[in-house]
Amino acid sequence: MNQTDKLVNALVEGLQEKKGKNIVTVDITQISGAICQYIIICEGNTPTQVSALSDSAWEYARKDAGDKPLSIDDKSGSVWIGMDYGTVIVHIFTPEQRAFYNIETLWEDSKITRIPNLD
Repeated sequence: MNQTDKLVNALVEGLQEKKGKNIVTVDITQISGAICQYIIICEGNTPTQVSALSDSAWEYARKDAGDKPLSIDDKSGSVWIGMDYGTVIVHIFTPEQRAFYNIETLWEDSKITRIPNLD
């Protein structure tokens, strides 16, 4: 398993730990000129949960993959947090913001993997 796959797995585990819902990974390695290799999209029910998901993803990436984000953007009051790890970008939304931006459709021609929700 390469470092990027290890990072993706750690981030997904961190999101699942705090009950992130509707997690998808988007493999954009085949897109010429892509700014990263993977995009992870997830949602939390409230701004508080979105913030907790970000914290958990950060901790799992540090602990399990030895990686820290290059930047974290939370300018929208925790209704959409973006985490940039260089090879992986994570978007964590509230359901309303995710539906509004619908960013999954930007990469419809890529391999999208839906991660089952944990109950």
